[in-house]
Amino acid sequence: MSPRHDSRCRAGACKLRPDVPPANLTVRLATLDDAAEIAAMSRDLIESGLGWTWTIARVARNIRNPSTLTVVACTPERIAAFAIMFFSDEHAHLSLLAVRPEWQRAGLGRHLVAWLEESALAAGIATIRLELRETNRAASRFYARLGFAEFARVPAYYGGVETAVRMSRDIRRGPTGPVPGIGRLLSG
Repeated sequence: MSPRHDSRCRAGACKLRPDVPPANLTVRLATLDDAAEIAAMSRDLIESGLGWTWTIARVARNIRNPSTLTVVACTPERIAAFAIMFFSDEHAHLSLLAVRPEWQRAGLGRHLVAWLEESALAAGIATIRLELRETNRAASRFYARLGFAEFARVPAYYGGVETAVRMSRDIRRGPTGPVPGIGRLLSG
């Protein structure tokens, strides 16, 4: 069954770009029906060992919040990855990003971040911020490859036991300079 025929991936779905395998994934905005699965992924993949703070109710509040985008990449059977980003007046905050282990290194995390960056740019936001566990070296390398830079550390941020690394990225500039075509957009 293709993702278009799956009831969880039907409405508002758009296919992943061709450079992100496999072709049976759909990226779409999350619905309230996704809250339990997103919360479980957060508990198991992000909050492991810290206590569970991104409960079903909290995820559902974020899905309903007009200042937050929650996006999922899904197969016909389940969510493979998700991201939650809050938009303030001055910056966006990437609250959560998780990719199931069997889908890691397939470009899903990069694709979801790019999707959210485009949304932030369209909203007139220039900076995305995030926190990650100091011990999560893989995530630190992932975000550094995307152009995020560390700007602070907060001891005992996570459950009073683990340091947070705060990172930020000016999304108006890519690794090699301004977003292509930005000059035409600003001058015209």
